[in-house]
Amino acid sequence: MRVAEAGQSWFVAGLAGMCIGINAALISIITAWLSDLKMGYCSDGWWLNRQFCCWEIEGDSDGCDSWHPWSPAWAVRWIVYTIFASVFSFTAAHLVRSIAKYAAGSGISEIKCIIGGFTMKGYLGFGTFFIKSMTLPLVIASGLSVGKEGPSVHVACCIGNLVASLFSRYSRSQGKMREILTASSAAGVAVAFGSPIGGVLFSIEEMSSIFSIKTMWRSFVCALMATATLSAMNPYRSGKLVLFQVTYDRDWHFFEIIVFVILGIFGGLYGAFVVKFNLQVAAFRRKYLGSFPVSEAVLLATITALVGWFNRFIRIDMTESMSILFRECQGGGDYDNICQTSEQWTMVNSLFLATVLRIGLVIISYGCKVPAGIFVPSMAIGATFGRMIGIMVKALYRAYPRSSMFAVCQMDVQCITPGTYAFLGAAAALSGIMRLTVTVVVIMFELTGALTYILPTMIVLLVTKAVGDFLGTNGIADEMIRFNGYPFLERDDESYNVPVSRVMKRDIRTLPASGLRVRDIEDRLASTQIKGFPIVSADGTGLLVGYIERADLRHILDKAPHVQDISPDTPCSFLPDEGDQNHASLRVDIPGIAAGPAVGVDDDISMEIIETIAIPNVLKFWPWVNRTPLTVAPQLPLEVVMQLFKRMGPRVILIEDHEVLSGLVTVKDVLRFTVTEQSPARSPWDEREFEGIIEEVWTWTYGRAHAFVSLCRGFVRR
Repeated sequence: MRVAEAGQSWFVAGLAGMCIGINAALISIITAWLSDLKMGYCSDGWWLNRQFCCWEIEGDSDGCDSWHPWSPAWAVRWIVYTIFASVFSFTAAHLVRSIAKYAAGSGISEIKCIIGGFTMKGYLGFGTFFIKSMTLPLVIASGLSVGKEGPSVHVACCIGNLVASLFSRYSRSQGKMREILTASSAAGVAVAFGSPIGGVLFSIEEMSSIFSIKTMWRSFVCALMATATLSAMNPYRSGKLVLFQVTYDRDWHFFEIIVFVILGIFGGLYGAFVVKFNLQVAAFRRKYLGSFPVSEAVLLATITALVGWFNRFIRIDMTESMSILFRECQGGGDYDNICQTSEQWTMVNSLFLATVLRIGLVIISYGCKVPAGIFVPSMAIGATFGRMIGIMVKALYRAYPRSSMFAVCQMDVQCITPGTYAFLGAAAALSGIMRLTVTVVVIMFELTGALTYILPTMIVLLVTKAVGDFLGTNGIADEMIRFNGYPFLERDDESYNVPVSRVMKRDIRTLPASGLRVRDIEDRLASTQIKGFPIVSADGTGLLVGYIERADLRHILDKAPHVQDISPDTPCSFLPDEGDQNHASLRVDIPGIAAGPAVGVDDDISMEIIETIAIPNVLKFWPWVNRTPLTVAPQLPLEVVMQLFKRMGPRVILIEDHEVLSGLVTVKDVLRFTVTEQSPARSPWDEREFEGIIEEVWTWTYGRAHAFVSLCRGFVRR
């Protein structure tokens, strides 16, 4: 029996991983086809994207006769490109609004809360999975500055939930279900980046606050099966798991550490800037655009297409853009003259504009009501900035080849590799926006397989983290949890030096064990929306008897009238009679009965118990009463209570003083105390200072731009 149970755990994790890999491969194939459909079509087969249509043509396939642009005129191609982007975004937003509203957004924030014990019914259901899987390729192909990696985690957790729900061992245990969800989140990142170990570390570093060795192995198996399935399907027909996977065989030099520090500073500043202003956009969206989700998505996609068409690095798909920026110039790495010395400053300008425009588009696009992630957009921003820096460093080397700074390059013609700077810039931006360190190092290592660039990656991420810590910013997932008001406790523990009695609610709604009638309970349910009621003795001493969920009370009151005549004056009791103890064992032996209808109690079983307890003139609720609720003493430190919430995930903890109920505490009570009562340490750079510096930068930039335009006008007039 034990062997079967242990085998079932591995089977469920492996099966979920296989399904996640298949789904990821299909999404990648459809996304590539839709993205190329905006640019043209294949005469050999309408279902082929440009890569497969021109499979026999090496390079960028400009000489492919089978691929036909929509028109030889660039203005017509621009219009068709914009129309496709608008249609894709409209379709995705309309499906999300009409069928599955939970399919919108990234999903990482919500998954973190669900793994932490927060219940969101329907968030991991089949409808959410189907709509998000179907609309995600449309959103990416529309050109919106959002990514599919965050939504891939949500879709993976939906698959894990659906697969595990087929097995009663998981459907009846929230703890085991959270293990599968943690493993599925690892698989979602693994297939997104082709990084199974990075996926496991992501689930440890970002998703789960309590991570056991057993869960780690489940995550490893799930991620491994997902990656192996994706590799077997080979969606890109290149042998690579992701489109921007590269291999570097050149070494780096110590003078480049200065550039690595610059990239790290950029990553930290980028994360702080985007998180701050994206939250302001989210507040504006909630206040003014909540009723127009489809119009907003279409408008954003249209603006992105109209503006992005004129920049070569925004016009193409972000993953394809990164695959170009990561390449070395040797071995066919030149794209649109990116490696040509004569075009280097034109390329620098193009990369700079792509960086600035993409940052603005990410700020206003992330959070709109379509599947939207921020991993790849951030990496694309870091890649354009890093490649720009790489080209500038290479130009500096060509201008001053005998400088002492480049002394080690005397014998190396190809001393500077701009593609590696794009790679490190992508790592810095991803770390800056998510505040991840070890996970990003491992993901980047698995993308390149180059041990030589582990140390530069660590240097860049260390600087990024230092800048982020100095600015006092958190990852965007944590900030969105706070913005949405989800009851989630941070992983970092602080010493509050207060007992739980200072945080608990004293004015609580209780139910006496006897003396109530049906009308009284109906009034209690109608007058409050709390999720449960403590049961206390009816003699006025306040002795704690148990706890009953609101859903159970509603379930019994709805079912009992079908058994016998229950009037509003029928007495109610929450205590067992002496002869009812046999029925108590019935309540314990029936799986799922403790949570009532919330976990799918069989209606026939419920009716059978109600027939037993609905004795004449008394309606008894005792089979649904939790007689051993989680209780603590008022003197218990708040830190211990927070650990109980994190490790056990209860909805409420009762405060009991010598068997007398004195209060209760929820996660929201703890969060309210940490926000209002405890004064957080002031960041060395607070919001006002941050806004002031941004305003100064904007004023300076606007002034220089205005002076430049005036100069150009004067030159043209001459």
